[in-house]
Amino acid sequence: MPEPTDPEVTSPAETAVGDLRIGILVVAYNAASTLREVLDRIPEDFRTRVEKVYVCDDFSTDDTYLIGLGYSQTRDDLPITMVRQPRNLGYGGNQKSGYRMAIDDGLDVVVLLHGDGQYAPEKLPDMVVPFESDSADAVFGSRMMTPGGALQGGMPRYKYVGNKVLSRFENLMLGTELSEFHSGYRAYSTKALASIDFESNSDDFDFDTEIIIQLVEAGMRIEEIPIPTYYGDEICRVNGMKYAADVATHVVTWRLNKMGLGQGRFADVGEEYDLKPSADSSHGVLLRWLDSMPSSRVLDLGCSGGQFAAVARASGHHVTGVDVAAAPGVTDRLDRFVQADLDAGLGDELIVELGDEPFDVVVMGDVLEHVRHPGRLLADARKLLAPGGSMLISVPNFGHWYPRFRTALGAFDYDMRGILDRTHVRFFTRRSLMRLLDDANLRVVSFDQVGLPLGALAERSELGVDEHGEFDEQGPGVLAKAECALAQAWPTMFAYQFLVKAEPA
Repeated sequence: MPEPTDPEVTSPAETAVGDLRIGILVVAYNAASTLREVLDRIPEDFRTRVEKVYVCDDFSTDDTYLIGLGYSQTRDDLPITMVRQPRNLGYGGNQKSGYRMAIDDGLDVVVLLHGDGQYAPEKLPDMVVPFESDSADAVFGSRMMTPGGALQGGMPRYKYVGNKVLSRFENLMLGTELSEFHSGYRAYSTKALASIDFESNSDDFDFDTEIIIQLVEAGMRIEEIPIPTYYGDEICRVNGMKYAADVATHVVTWRLNKMGLGQGRFADVGEEYDLKPSADSSHGVLLRWLDSMPSSRVLDLGCSGGQFAAVARASGHHVTGVDVAAAPGVTDRLDRFVQADLDAGLGDELIVELGDEPFDVVVMGDVLEHVRHPGRLLADARKLLAPGGSMLISVPNFGHWYPRFRTALGAFDYDMRGILDRTHVRFFTRRSLMRLLDDANLRVVSFDQVGLPLGALAERSELGVDEHGEFDEQGPGVLAKAECALAQAWPTMFAYQFLVKAEPA
């Protein structure tokens, strides 16, 4: 018999149901010995509520499809649609096929059930209860909610320990409080499914973790219900080590993306640069230098949304800001805003426009790395300084261990934020920065360095931030102090940014 090229679908007439249109997706692979029993165990009173049962045979090598087809033809109490995949799609790929059908058929809820009998069909009514009250977008059956239940149900101890450890790690990365990430007993609102790109997920077993990440990213509501544990004599088709590595990679990548690192599909970057006002941050050092000066005329080049300028103005300084785009609210945070591209320097016209009265201070916080001609920008800015004026400059340190490590591995690429920010066109080490300043005839008056902005990263990613949005000093705060100490002890390796106060030579 030739292999089919399209899914083979056999479906009965549609069955009327109540207000909530419920579907069951039975994923099956070589489940000839268990499929009939699984279908028989669907509660009688629940059958009348089910509009569709999709039995998706993932190109089994046994009689799974024929047994399912025969069952559907001899029973009229379940509206079964039999699907024979044209090839083995994998655990995740088989789910994708079923979810697409549920969405296309206009169902409200689809419950995932395994054809091997590992999950109790008797719990199906409980799986849909949260949807009836509209309290959840997804419901997971958890074997870990009942103390000792998983082990009593036959879960091998090594799997139990691995499940607990991995779930705890996933909770830490995602900021969730699920008792179990690795149950295959799931129910989803089709509206929630349609709103996420589940088809871009893996076709393997880590699909289940990826879809949790997508739900969390979308702010969906997840509830858990306790389910019994059953381990029969079915063949385990999961490579445990590969699976653990895959799911750990997914959640770590998501966390890094939320911190602005990497350019994955969940990478998070705002329109404006965050203000990092803590004492051990670049902005904190620049503000401290600025606070030591009397009320001054300040030129903030690359002012972004004006958050830095707002703090400077509160200290009594008059601030003019320049940036390529006018961020929302920037004019309210500055005394004067000028929109201009700094990439090729200031140019004669802008110098004339800004130079009606010289500036006491020119601030270039995290700017030079974004322009193709930093030397020209420094030279132009120098022309706007009043006698005795100074420049306050910060740049990321490309000699930091992170880009060194990336480069050594041959994995150099851009991130959404940080030293390898995708908008950086120039990179600096301490030596190249000093050479640039010397070429611009600027003399270094003060030099400082800061470590990784762990506080800002924690706040941005909500890791180490409490329910009120307050920073947990016991977590990242301790690491931040250690990072700061390393930056001072070995700046070329551990300094995240270099900061310079310079004056015309």
